[in-house]
Amino acid sequence: MPWPLGLSVFAYACARRFATDHRFTFGTWKIEILGGYTSAILLLCVAALMAFQSIERLITPLPIHYSQAIVLAVLGLAVNLICAWLLRGHHSHDHGHGHDHHGGHAHHHDLNLRAAYLHVLADAATSVFAIVALVGGMLFGARWLDPMMGIVGAILVTVWAIGLLRDTGKVLLDAEMDAPVVEEVREVIAAYDPTAIITDLHVWRVGKGKFACVLSIVTHGRMSADDYRNQLAIHEELVHVTVETTTIPSDDFVQA
Repeated sequence: MPWPLGLSVFAYACARRFATDHRFTFGTWKIEILGGYTSAILLLCVAALMAFQSIERLITPLPIHYSQAIVLAVLGLAVNLICAWLLRGHHSHDHGHGHDHHGGHAHHHDLNLRAAYLHVLADAATSVFAIVALVGGMLFGARWLDPMMGIVGAILVTVWAIGLLRDTGKVLLDAEMDAPVVEEVREVIAAYDPTAIITDLHVWRVGKGKFACVLSIVTHGRMSADDYRNQLAIHEELVHVTVETTTIPSDDFVQA
């Protein structure tokens, strides 16, 4: 399947093409995420097609030229393993650049690259299943193995696609309030000003391992918005921070 790799390359090209376009408030990184999301949908379509064709062959068996089919499957597997190895190097490198403030959780995930990697893995897994099924059919006459392995492959691809769909969807929908950095923001504010109350907090991802943060604080201290922002600067993943403070007298603060 060369088109998934083409889709990933197209997403990277678009992200770079519009990198200087000021209409994109936080840059064009989400174009790459959109590419990964689209790839996940296409993977689900591939899995559905695999399942349909496998069930069809299970109901209506077709003649199989085992020797030729095994050679083609082995060649396909070799090509996919080479592609997976090449992509894996970039995939692993991308995961190794997280800023470790509290246990090394802030990894930089390139979901578009992951999408391409999963497509190649799906092809490789399909080739492995096909080889097993073809050898079994040739040696033991188990013709049902081929469609059954196709169904197993479809299930595996579906699981991978759903995981990718979930991760890219979270970024596209800004569903990041369960990210560890959110709790870290609360901890920094509480440690710096125990009297401060966070009345509003929004955190969303704007790049690989980069977040924007907007928060409103009610306090009776003399800290300014810049003071709180300086405290949050220890977290390098927070690249855009907006703080709004409301100061009320101590007596009113206690009564409130």
